[in-house]
Amino acid sequence: MKRIFSVLLALAMLLSVVSAMAEGQTEYTIIGGQSALSPGYKDNVILNQLQEETGISINWNTMSDSLSEQVNIHIAGGDLPDAFLGVGFNNYNLATYGEDGTFIDLTPYLNADVMPNLTAILEEHPEFRAAITQADGCIYGLPSGDQMTTAGIGKEKDYNIGAIPQFSMINKVWLDDLGLAMPTTLDELHDVLVAFKENDMAAKIYGAAAGSTIPMSTGFDQWCWGQNIFYAGFGFTNYPTDVGIADLVLDPGGTANFVCDDDKYRAAVTYFHDWYAEGLMDIEMFSQDTTQLMAKCQQGWVGVSTWWYIEELMGDYAKDYVFLPVLDGPNGDHYVNIRTGGAITSGQLSITEACKDPTNLLKFFDKWYDGKTVMQLQYGPYGVYFIGEDEDGAWIALSEEQGREMFGKSPGELKGEYEVWGPKLILAEYYRDVAKMEPRAVDRLEDLYNFWIPFVTDDTAFPCDCTYTLDELEVIDRYRADFESAVSEQEGLWIKNGGPTDDEWEAYKKMLNNNCGMDKLLEVYQNAYDRYAAAEK
Repeated sequence: MKRIFSVLLALAMLLSVVSAMAEGQTEYTIIGGQSALSPGYKDNVILNQLQEETGISINWNTMSDSLSEQVNIHIAGGDLPDAFLGVGFNNYNLATYGEDGTFIDLTPYLNADVMPNLTAILEEHPEFRAAITQADGCIYGLPSGDQMTTAGIGKEKDYNIGAIPQFSMINKVWLDDLGLAMPTTLDELHDVLVAFKENDMAAKIYGAAAGSTIPMSTGFDQWCWGQNIFYAGFGFTNYPTDVGIADLVLDPGGTANFVCDDDKYRAAVTYFHDWYAEGLMDIEMFSQDTTQLMAKCQQGWVGVSTWWYIEELMGDYAKDYVFLPVLDGPNGDHYVNIRTGGAITSGQLSITEACKDPTNLLKFFDKWYDGKTVMQLQYGPYGVYFIGEDEDGAWIALSEEQGREMFGKSPGELKGEYEVWGPKLILAEYYRDVAKMEPRAVDRLEDLYNFWIPFVTDDTAFPCDCTYTLDELEVIDRYRADFESAVSEQEGLWIKNGGPTDDEWEAYKKMLNNNCGMDKLLEVYQNAYDRYAAAEK
């Protein structure tokens, strides 16, 4: 009898726990996105486990096609689900739908009772809260982001994998054949490029057709394959950033700045015109795409270029190339602007005014902020995408061969099948302690930390995840495209035809303000940064 009583008491206690978990609304409808390879989320083992733990059930209405169209139809018609998942709402959407009440403010639920996992993360990373807080002080979406950083491979200082997107490289075999030392300055590289051209090194070393040698080939103002890393010798690197404007940087002290009207920018384009005029820079750099650049490099024609990986760009000739250091300019120094990268966004999960009680739904999503859970939501369940552990207990992804042997699919295909879209926040320590990142990413982070970061004298960077008011977004929408086009077009013309005269330079600066709204854009970005910095504190 006592045993039966004990069993009944335990059962009653279990039922009371479940009841307490599920108090309030327990059924929810979610509209959202999914991978084209995904069969949907109804039978997803991880999601079903999380629903069971929180005592809720979700009606999933997810799609890979026509997502934006369907979302717009539901919002415009007032036929709202309890939440939108994996839509990727931008700053304008969040500000608009938050202001008109379509999306609710999640701030009251970001506490240890409802969302203990996320609350702990936000306390440890105040910059995340700053990134998801709109200008009105409200939060209309949960944070998402991927911290693939040097901390994830155990480094003391933390830099995003895209902090310096352009890795410059040079053909060391050509250098050695000519008896030339590794350049340390732009002037020295100039002389090396002249030697590459005059000695037609592609023909001499690789037997290419006479005249095939291209001393230096890159794209123009491109992310990982542009010429911008060479501007470091003039005090800046204006490679494209996540805010969309290549020339926006944050000077030490917290001042937003467009380098495109600085005297150092004028000096840079004037200097590199000489290289272009001498045939040292690829005449097709302004028009070629990545396929064309890779084709030239993989035929052994190119002496100097930029890319994420030497191996990927140079192909069979990769063994002959080494990294080319950041070079000092005419004044004997350099400055490398870094990117924050890995933006923290809040457009992947928003709860609508139709939701009667968000509490249990947010408890469900709080479980997404556990390391082991989010890695399985991102890549696939343990036992499928992850099939083993290293000596420290961190999961190891299956190889290409294992994927084909065990499942008849590549790891990429498995990820596409099992990945769940939504508010996934992958912290750097998850890559270290939970699941190892892919070897190629580890190699790039090692190169970034050990070779490139030592060239960085100041790691001040404009945060790519600032938020903006509706008025500020209107200013950006009105001026940014024309501003970017005007700057890029003029930069290209000066490199091709020669740097500006005094009169041309003054006229150019006036044009940027009077016709392209540069001063108005700068005010917007400065105000956004100031709010971000205040929220972070």
